[in-house]
Amino acid sequence: MKRLLLIPVAATAIFLSGCLPSIGPKKEEVIQENDEKVEETVIIPEAQLKDDYYPTLLPFKKSASRGLVVNNIYTKYDIEEAEQGLLRLSTQHFDTKKYYFQEGQYIDTDTTRAWLSRSSTNAEGLNPPAAQGESEEEQPIFLAHIIEQNYLTLTDDKKLRLSGISIGLALNSVYYGKNGKETTIPDKELEQQGMKAAEEIVKRMRAKEGFQDIPIVVGLFKQQKRNAIVPGSYFATTLFDKGKTTPNGWKEVNEQYVLLPASSSIENYRDINTTYNNFKQDIDKYFPSFVNVVATGHFIDNRMQSLTITIPIQFFGKSETIGFTQFVTSKVKDYYKDIDVEVSITSVNGPEAVIIKKAADEEPFVHIYGY
Repeated sequence: MKRLLLIPVAATAIFLSGCLPSIGPKKEEVIQENDEKVEETVIIPEAQLKDDYYPTLLPFKKSASRGLVVNNIYTKYDIEEAEQGLLRLSTQHFDTKKYYFQEGQYIDTDTTRAWLSRSSTNAEGLNPPAAQGESEEEQPIFLAHIIEQNYLTLTDDKKLRLSGISIGLALNSVYYGKNGKETTIPDKELEQQGMKAAEEIVKRMRAKEGFQDIPIVVGLFKQQKRNAIVPGSYFATTLFDKGKTTPNGWKEVNEQYVLLPASSSIENYRDINTTYNNFKQDIDKYFPSFVNVVATGHFIDNRMQSLTITIPIQFFGKSETIGFTQFVTSKVKDYYKDIDVEVSITSVNGPEAVIIKKAADEEPFVHIYGY
């Protein structure tokens, strides 16, 4: 069994950065021109964790609309997936070996609020107008949030320039009215409204100086209900080519997160459930005071690509935690050989251990906290 020197749960945060400021002394200083035409020096660290991660510029620039996402997207699972899912869509158009990542700098807080408003309260609002009379039914708000990501390239004279933008539109699958009424928005309507909003947003961005020749990727994200314990997913994406205000054809994104045991709507659900139930039963037999296993599978094109498992325990001794972690590690190797698996073992005291097994690796990475 191997121990990590880097605590694996930090990988989620690292995913966005693609590199760490403290790794290695090598770095490259270049010039970036901001939206006010002011040049500033930025650093490109040479350390990159994986080829499919975007390098991030230093110092790190926070999003121009930072803070709004917490109020606009219901769950922490959707907040994370709306951003990470857009990164995955972006890799289809912006090569991680050529582009540098930066959080969105151009759709600021005031603009985001204006675009998310109802059209009856703000002329720039993209959501339906409010009901005019007491008897008129309230129309659902479908557009919940706008995520922007910037992708930059390096010129021959060592200057960074904006070369691509990705925009994620988080859409409500359920609208919670002021009267407490829950309204489920049909998928077809969500798709139509999302595509309409996408074209309007790109049209507005093209009208700004400097955005005429920038390719813009747009993804439509369906967020889950307020009490959901699995994230939503992107269901459609398109590319607006340089200078274009109409999309280059919308493509279906076949991704979803599923809480195991999976329902019959999932391909090969019987095999998936049998493997999971056997894994869970082995854990149940190991220790009777065990609480529960919560597992979420990430499916792409109807195939489970990765599995996230959380195991809350009631152990009191470090030796018990070590023994249990070793046991779970062996079961992960037995049952899940061809997919990525991350297991978090927790207690009332917080994280106890983490196990990460990549599909291509025979041996998992394991870290036991405080040991």
